Amino acid sequence: MTGFLNQEKTFAPRVFHERFQGWLRKECPVQEMKTGPRNLITDVPGFLVGNATDIYVNTGVTVLTAVNKFTAGVHVMGGAPGTRETDLLAPDKIVQEVDALVLSGGSALGLSAASGVADQLRSLGRGFDVGGQKVPVVPAAILFDLLNGGNKNWHENPYSKLGAQALGAADVSFELGTNGAGTGATTADLKGGLGSASIVLESGITVGALVAVNALGSAVVNGGPHFWAAPFEMDNEYGGQGVASDYSPNQMPPRKGMAQNTTIAIVATDASLNQAQATRMAVSAHDGMARALWPSHTPMDGDLVFAAANGQGVEADLDLQLELGHAASLCLARAIARGVFEASVQQGDHLPTWRTKFGGINA
Repeated sequence: MTGFLNQEKTFAPRVFHERFQGWLRKECPVQEMKTGPRNLITDVPGFLVGNATDIYVNTGVTVLTAVNKFTAGVHVMGGAPGTRETDLLAPDKIVQEVDALVLSGGSALGLSAASGVADQLRSLGRGFDVGGQKVPVVPAAILFDLLNGGNKNWHENPYSKLGAQALGAADVSFELGTNGAGTGATTADLKGGLGSASIVLESGITVGALVAVNALGSAVVNGGPHFWAAPFEMDNEYGGQGVASDYSPNQMPPRKGMAQNTTIAIVATDASLNQAQATRMAVSAHDGMARALWPSHTPMDGDLVFAAANGQGVEADLDLQLELGHAASLCLARAIARGVFEASVQQGDHLPTWRTKFGGINA
C-alpha cells in the first residue's frame, strides 16, 4: 500500500512535519507586532481603566469600562474561583453586553466592589433595560489578599466604596504595580501587582491585557531575576534581563499558602466579536498565564480571564480570531511580568519587590 499515512513509521512523522512547516510558512507568515502608544489595555480604543487603593487595608479594586456597552466572555481554569455574574457571559444567555468588568481584592468580600460600580452606573442611566428600569451588568472576579498585612478588622465592607471610586477614576492612563486590585497581591517569592500590555497587529487591530498577579507560583525562573515571560518582552518593558541561561525544568516551583492565591485578568480588542468568539479569546489568553507563571491553573486558585470587545473594528473571521487569541496570550504573559516588575515597597511587606531584590542586577 502507498500513501502518506502508510509510509514507514519512522518516515511519516518527518514527512508530516516538513509538509506542515511548509504550509505554515505559506499560510501563516510572521507578523510584525508593536506595542500601543501607552502599552496599556487602554490602547484598545474606547476602553477606560480606573483604580482605587486602600493602603491601610492593603487592598484595592480595578475597573474596566467603556463609554458604551461591550461584548464580554470568560474562561476559568483555576479550581477555586470567586466570581459574580459570569454565568451571564455564556453565549446562550439573553444578556449579550456588559457595562463594566471588575477585578478586586478581598476574596468573596471583594465582590461587593461590583455593587458599588453598578450603583454608580445606574445613577448615570447605564444598564440593561427592563421595563424602563436600568440594571447595570457588572461581572467581577476576586483574588485572596486577606493575609498580607494591613488592617482587616474593618466593621463596614470597604469594597463597595472602592468600586465606586475606581469607576470614577476610569481613564486611558492608570498606574501599574502596587495599585488597584494589585495593591496587596503576592506571588510565591515576590510581591505581585497590577500589570498591563498591548499589541497592535499589522491590520491595525489592537489587543490589550490587564491582570492582577496574585499567584501561587512564581513569575521568575528559579528565584532569579529572569522572568518566565522573557521571550515575549517588548521594548525592555520589564527590565530587559533576557532569557535565563540556566535553570532546572524539573525543580519543584516555590509556593505560598495553598489557598492564598489567584491571578485574574482581562484581555480586550477593538475587533467585533460575539460572546462565543470573546470566550475563545479568553481561552487562548490562558496560554499566556501558563507561560508567565510557574505553576498556574492549580486546584486551589481561581485563575480566570475575561475577554472584552467593543466592536469598533472589523468583524473577526477565523484567521483574525486566530491572531487575536495569539496576541492575547502574548499580551497577558507580558502584563503578568510587568505587574511583578512594577510593584513598589510598602510598610509591612512580607515579600520583596522585584526592584528591591534585583533592581541593580545586569544579568
